Amino acid sequence: MSEIHAAEEAHTGPIKNPKQLLATVFFAFVVPIFGIIGLVVFVTSGDKPAAGAVNVEKAIAERIQKVGSVEIRDANRPLRSGEDVFKAQCTACHTAGVAGAPKLGDAAAWAPRIKTGFDALLHSALAGKGAMVPQGGGEFNDTEVGRAVVYMANAGGAKFDEPQAPAAAAPAPEAAASPAAPDSSGK
Repeated sequence: MSEIHAAEEAHTGPIKNPKQLLATVFFAFVVPIFGIIGLVVFVTSGDKPAAGAVNVEKAIAERIQKVGSVEIRDANRPLRSGEDVFKAQCTACHTAGVAGAPKLGDAAAWAPRIKTGFDALLHSALAGKGAMVPQGGGEFNDTEVGRAVVYMANAGGAKFDEPQAPAAAAPAPEAAASPAAPDSSGK
């Protein structure tokens, strides 16, 4: 009989009575559940507007706004000059020479760039190069960016012509394309 008692003793676990079982279930399952709930409340509380926010509706609208937007511009507006575009867009880097940008009027810095030609300079401005972000597709159209490139390059010793606005496509002549119309006499 002692052998049976020893075998039962060897196969029993650390929980000896129902009180220990209840404590184990509580600490192993219930406490972690409350811990998870507490973490969820803590993490999601940062998404709520601050207490005393003046315009809660505006804060919510800003958080759920669409990622992209459509901007309609006047295609017939007069083109801005190269100097105007330079002052608005390029002066921040090209006046001080930030991040290796050639300074306005520095012939030594502009000479190797000018040798590549206007098309290469315009491509670098529109697509971006080095630390310079792409300028194409922004506030200024490609012709205006080209004018700014000419303005800066000419200040550095180039003799580029300022790009003009692209000509509108001429309408096809209607009289030459249509067959001869009968005159009023019917002949």
